[in-house]
Amino acid sequence: MSQTPVHGIDHVGLTVPDIEQATTFFIEALQGEVLYETLKKTEPKRDDAETQQRLGVPDTMAQRAIRMLVFPNGPGIELFEFEGPDQKGPICSSDIGWTHIAFYTDDLEKTLANVEAAGGKRLADPQPLSGLEAGKGNQFCYVHTPWGSTLEIITYPTPQPYLEKADRTKWQV
Repeated sequence: MSQTPVHGIDHVGLTVPDIEQATTFFIEALQGEVLYETLKKTEPKRDDAETQQRLGVPDTMAQRAIRMLVFPNGPGIELFEFEGPDQKGPICSSDIGWTHIAFYTDDLEKTLANVEAAGGKRLADPQPLSGLEAGKGNQFCYVHTPWGSTLEIITYPTPQPYLEKADRTKWQV
């Protein structure tokens, strides 16, 4: 089998209850920027069978808005807003599926303050990274967005022990 030319993660899709609230949160808390919109809320909603099948959503749901956000480094976040009676709340970390997105920062406390000022909530105090991620000042903290999705805010100013044997870092700028 030949290798495919995958370069990395382009973006992560995130369904939110209010695309304006989510956009404001990501801009204020994590330096996000709107790159473009592929479906504006002023346009007709997408509730056709082809869209529902393509996205794997119930036929009772309609796409209201789609917006691509970008951040200083790494993949973008594509925000989706749907409407309809079959939407469920955000998953928790023990549910099957993508559970969180981690944002790297050089200043954990300042970033957490920005998250809280934008309506997010810390789930606990920052914790030291351990094992193959340990090091002086290497910490993480999980937070909830205003709508209940989970984010991890992480910093590792000290080289992590996994680097001694790894061929590469977790991500590259």
